Amino acid sequence: MSKLSINQWAEDDRPREKMMRLGAQALSNAELLAILIGSGSPEESAVDLMKRVLNDCNNNLNSLGKMSIDQLTSRKYKGLGPAKAITILAACELGKRRQAEKAEERKRLDSAAAIYEFMHPKMQDLSEEEAWILLMNQNCKLIKDMQLSHGGITETAVDIRVVIKNALLCNATIVVLCHNHPSNNPMPSGDDDRLTQRMKKACEIMRLHFLDHLIITDGRYYSYSEEGRL
Repeated sequence: MSKLSINQWAEDDRPREKMMRLGAQALSNAELLAILIGSGSPEESAVDLMKRVLNDCNNNLNSLGKMSIDQLTSRKYKGLGPAKAITILAACELGKRRQAEKAEERKRLDSAAAIYEFMHPKMQDLSEEEAWILLMNQNCKLIKDMQLSHGGITETAVDIRVVIKNALLCNATIVVLCHNHPSNNPMPSGDDDRLTQRMKKACEIMRLHFLDHLIITDGRYYSYSEEGRL
C-alpha cells in the first residue's frame, strides 16, 4: 500500500502551509529539510525520507552537514539526487556560517541629535519633501525605517494607519516621524503641527510611544520633543 504524498496530506499538516501559519520554529528538522528538497519518491514522502536520513545521523544536524554528496545520493535514499543533496549541504553550511556571525547591532536612536545624524544622509540633498518613520523597540533600538510619502507633507499626505499597522507588525513600541524642509528653514508649519498632534493621538490610542517629530534640513533640525511640544 503506497503512502500518501505530502500534497495529499491535510493542508494544516503540510510543511510549507504549517510554516506560513505557525512559523519556522513550529516545524521539526525533518519538515524543514523536506521543504528544501521539495519531494521524496513514489514510496516515501519528503518528510519520511528526511526522517530516515536524520535517523542515520542520530538526529544530529551537525552530523548531517558532514555527510558527502555521494552518501546522500546512495541507493539507500531513493528520491535524493545530487541537486537535493547539494541543497541540504548548502543549508547546513549557511547554518554554520550564521552561528559564527554576531547578531547585527541595531542603532540606538534615543535623542533628537542621534535621529538627525541617522536621517540627515537620507535627506540632505532632497529637492522635495519626504516623510519617514522610524520604528524602535523599548530600548530605542531601530527595528525599521520606512518612507511614508514623497513630494509634499500635509496632515492628509501621511497615512497614519500605515504607520500604526507597520509598528504593530514589527512589534515596535516607539515611533518617530521625520521629514525634511528643502527650503532649509527648520521651523514647522501649521500642517506640521496638525500632523504631529494626529500622530500623537493615534499612538496614544494604540499604546505606542510617539518619541519625536523631527524636521530636518541640511545642517539643522527642529525637534518637537526638545521644544516641549509633545
